[in-house]
Amino acid sequence: MTPAPETPDMAPIPDLVGVLGGGRMGAGIAHAFCAAGATVVVVERDGDAAEAALQRVLEALRKSVQRGTTAESLDTLSARVSVSVDYSAFESCGLVVEAVPEDAELKVTALTAVEERLSPTAWLATNTSSLSVSDLAERLQRPDRFCGLHFFNPVPASTLIEVVLARQTSDELAVAARGWVEQLGKTPVVVNDAPGFASSRLGVAIALEAMRMVEDGVASAEDIDTAMVLGYKHPVGPLRTTDLVGLDVRLGIAEYLESTLGERFAPPQLLRDKVARGELGRKSGKGFFDWAE
Repeated sequence: MTPAPETPDMAPIPDLVGVLGGGRMGAGIAHAFCAAGATVVVVERDGDAAEAALQRVLEALRKSVQRGTTAESLDTLSARVSVSVDYSAFESCGLVVEAVPEDAELKVTALTAVEERLSPTAWLATNTSSLSVSDLAERLQRPDRFCGLHFFNPVPASTLIEVVLARQTSDELAVAARGWVEQLGKTPVVVNDAPGFASSRLGVAIALEAMRMVEDGVASAEDIDTAMVLGYKHPVGPLRTTDLVGLDVRLGIAEYLESTLGERFAPPQLLRDKVARGELGRKSGKGFFDWAE
C-alpha cells in the first residue's frame, strides 16, 4: 500500500498507534497503520493471543510485500510491529483503536482501561460496527478525543472506513480522523452517530431480508447472492458477506438495531437457529455456505 500524500492541513497519522484486540479485525487495522508508516503495538489478553495476533499481522504484511502493494521490505515492516499483554504499552501512543468483540459493556471496560493509560493529548477510537459511539463516549473522561473508526473486513482489501462522530467528538478530531483514513489509502465516509451508522444499517437490512427469503423458500442462498452480484453489481452477495462477518456478529447487530430502530430489524428464526447450532460462517466452517475447504 502506498500512503496517500499529505496535504498541508492534513494531520499526520501518529508515529505510534495502538490496537486493542488482535483478532481478524484488529490485526487488519494494525496492518493498515503499519503499511502507512506508523509503528504499531497490539495488546491482547494473554501471551498466546498476543502471539497469534502478531502472526496475523505479519502474514498480512507478507502478502502486501508479495503483491507489490508496498515498496518496503518485510523486515522493515515487521520491525514496526510489536505485541503486549499490558495496557501500559499504550502510554506513548498518539492514537489507540479498540477492536474487541461487539459487546457494549466489554467495550466500555476496555476503553476506560485504555484511556487511563493514555496521554491527555492522545486520541481514542472504537471499531464498533453498530453500537452508539456517543453512549460509549459518555463513559470516558475525555469524550471529545473519541470517535468511531469503522473498518471493514477484510481490512487490507477494503477501501472504505466510516468515521463516526459522537455528539462529543471535537471538530479537531473529526478533521484529523478523515485525514488519517486518506493516508491509509482508503476512502472516508463521515457519519453522525446513529444506530448502525450508514453501512451496517443498510447492509444488515439487506442481509436480513435475504435470510427471510431463504427461510420462506423463495430461492437458495447461492441464487439470492447471485442475483445481487449480477443484478446489482454487489461484489459479494449479502449471505456470503454474512458468512464472512460471522452470523453471531450479524445476530448481535440485528438485535441491537431491533431494540433501537424497531421490529423491521428483528432477526429471522433461521439466523437464530444457525447461531445456536454453531454455524457461524467461515470461522466455523459453515454458515449459509460450506467453508470446510
